[in-house]
Amino acid sequence: MSLHATSATEHIIELGHVGKVVRNALLLLVETVVVPTAILYGCMRTVGTVPGLIGVIAWCALTMTVRYVVGGRVPSTLLLVVGILVARTAIALACTSVWLYLLQPIAASVLMAVVFVGSALLGRPITQKLALDFVHLPERLLADQRMRRIFMEVALIWGFTRILDAGISLNSLLSWGTDASVLVRGVLSIGLTALSVAGCAYWGWRRIHGIPGVRFRFGQGLAS
Repeated sequence: MSLHATSATEHIIELGHVGKVVRNALLLLVETVVVPTAILYGCMRTVGTVPGLIGVIAWCALTMTVRYVVGGRVPSTLLLVVGILVARTAIALACTSVWLYLLQPIAASVLMAVVFVGSALLGRPITQKLALDFVHLPERLLADQRMRRIFMEVALIWGFTRILDAGISLNSLLSWGTDASVLVRGVLSIGLTALSVAGCAYWGWRRIHGIPGVRFRFGQGLAS
């Protein structure tokens, strides 16, 4: 994703081939959430928690190996997500407790909410820093107060959805037990996260369109 200034007053945000991005995101979701959840839940209902946790780690190793053999490299995003998944699974396995496996992402959601909401309230939205990892924004555009407000709004939206995610997961864990919580975390949490991403993207998209001279273009090659 890149942004090029085409004139003194116009900026075009190159979004590249969105279909490919969506396909990669769905593949990542299947590899790091859907399949691990199915493995853990299936084992918990049949052979036990420990085999389930071992199965999750084995799946992660298989995924990384296949990606490397087929593509010659492992995407950085996959490395990060799988690394976190293996770490939380290993901790739960060491303590032989699925509770720890489920509590860790709840704590992470709460921490994420504090960071995002806090950064917005302080007037230094973390979403602005994250956006700069994917798109170049000229200093002139970053200095625009309307752009800063958009970053603050998106940070607040994402923060509050993380609070909701933590609440749903914690309530299911306390009310329905570990078996149901594995499914809730693996299904409802996925749905909420997807809706949150879509909501933040739509809100940012709509608000940025309100800034004169900024427009988007799809299907172009990304600038290096």
